[in-house]
Amino acid sequence: MSDKSERQSYWYGLESRKRMGAVDVLNALRDYRSAEADMRRRTQASMGMGETDLMALRYLLEAERAGRDVGPKELTVRLGITSASMTSLVDRLVRLGYVTREPHPTDRRALILRPTPGSDREVRSTLGDMHARMMEVADTLSAQESAVVVDFLRRMRAAIDAVAT
Repeated sequence: MSDKSERQSYWYGLESRKRMGAVDVLNALRDYRSAEADMRRRTQASMGMGETDLMALRYLLEAERAGRDVGPKELTVRLGITSASMTSLVDRLVRLGYVTREPHPTDRRALILRPTPGSDREVRSTLGDMHARMMEVADTLSAQESAVVVDFLRRMRAAIDAVAT
């Protein structure tokens, strides 16, 4: 039995194998997710941070580009973590030189979290080539193909979001 047929029989019964187009799409999507997870692990290791750290930094960089200030409370809600975990996360990002704490301009009790200029450069150098390669692939799609892919991925997300935990 080949590797491909073993994988198909593991996830899908004989009745599903009659619809191999759908099974092939799901296997390709699973392979992509696995490759993306591997890339994230390599990126996190090279930057010395965990997944939540990288998500926090990305959010802070996006907010900075949009001209928005972000405090720890907003980031706590965005990441779905506890305030104690947020304190540890911010301490770690400050210690690693990716984030600074600054006083809020109008509320003495509040802080603003800002990514350092070096963090933006490091994220861009670490992820820039990968994003460029991904954009090259996406640019090969026609407008109609892009619409089909986007619709498919949105429906897949809805299917996954509907799963009760």
